[in-house]
Amino acid sequence: MAKENLEEIKEVDLILGNNEKKEIVKYIESYQEKNVHLEDVMHQKEFLDFGTTVNMEKTRAVVKIQDGCDKFCSYCIIPYARGRVRSRQIESIVEEITALAKRKVKEIVLTGIHIASYGKDFEEKTSLIDLLEKINQIDGIERIRLGSLEPTIINEDFLQRLSKLKKICHHFHLSLQSGCDETLKRMNRTYTTTEFSKVVQLLRNTYPDVILTTDIIVGFPGETEDEFNKTYMFLKNIKFYKMHIFQYSRRKGTKADKMENQVEPQIKEKRSKQLIELSNQNQREYNKKYIGKTVEVLFEEKQGEYIKGHTQNYLYVAVKSEEIEKYHNNLKNVQITEENEEGLIGKIVK
Repeated sequence: MAKENLEEIKEVDLILGNNEKKEIVKYIESYQEKNVHLEDVMHQKEFLDFGTTVNMEKTRAVVKIQDGCDKFCSYCIIPYARGRVRSRQIESIVEEITALAKRKVKEIVLTGIHIASYGKDFEEKTSLIDLLEKINQIDGIERIRLGSLEPTIINEDFLQRLSKLKKICHHFHLSLQSGCDETLKRMNRTYTTTEFSKVVQLLRNTYPDVILTTDIIVGFPGETEDEFNKTYMFLKNIKFYKMHIFQYSRRKGTKADKMENQVEPQIKEKRSKQLIELSNQNQREYNKKYIGKTVEVLFEEKQGEYIKGHTQNYLYVAVKSEEIEKYHNNLKNVQITEENEEGLIGKIVK
């Protein structure tokens, strides 16, 4: 929401921007009636670093490595709301993850608005792979999982270095958005479906057990039935393990909001259901391939009589056991015996 809109809300007493939240206590203590402390986000050049924090989700920890985005996709308000790319210093990230390892955290997830852009704002040449090589050296961390990746970062050089890092999870969430070149162009995405397909093939050649997930927007302005059908067939051929389907939603201040031929809600709903059905079908077909195989699972949570967790390539596995505490936050080999709508079921291999 824009600053002007927030100022019009009479119930709001204090307005802070992303760059000011680090000193929220100071502002709260000094506020009078309604105060606005909001730096122009487009002028922010440094990552707002809170120092070593611990953001733990079950047995994995989420570590933010950058903020902002320079891509300006036509549907997205984030560059205007969060500003340009600002990367966190490698030393700060390593310090936080080292502290997490000492707390027995075995898996970390690297997140940000656009992590593929990590380091591009530094004077000294630095990139995401440089950071990953540093993290891979931290004792105690067993798995490094990446958040959403822009497909353009994936090339042979990147994968040659990445494949040497034994802690990298073979699960990549590639931000696709559409399987139709005409739609991608209107979205201001910087790749074609042909280029995306090559990225997928590179990953599958590098990691035979790789799991690929993605985001898809249906009903983008101007998306015809023919364009949607191109997307559907592209996705059917690629066979993502899981797709997060979003119905296009207008955002004021974006180019897409002003585009003609906005798609009717009922059409978006229909297309969304078709892709969700395809995603569910892909997931169950892939899961069935693992019946009888043995996988390594990091157990994270208890649900009833089951202890549940994920493989390094992000398969969701449940094991029935009375020894819940024995397995929690531990890596164990599990033989898969069956699959269901939630995931896979197996038994501990002694």
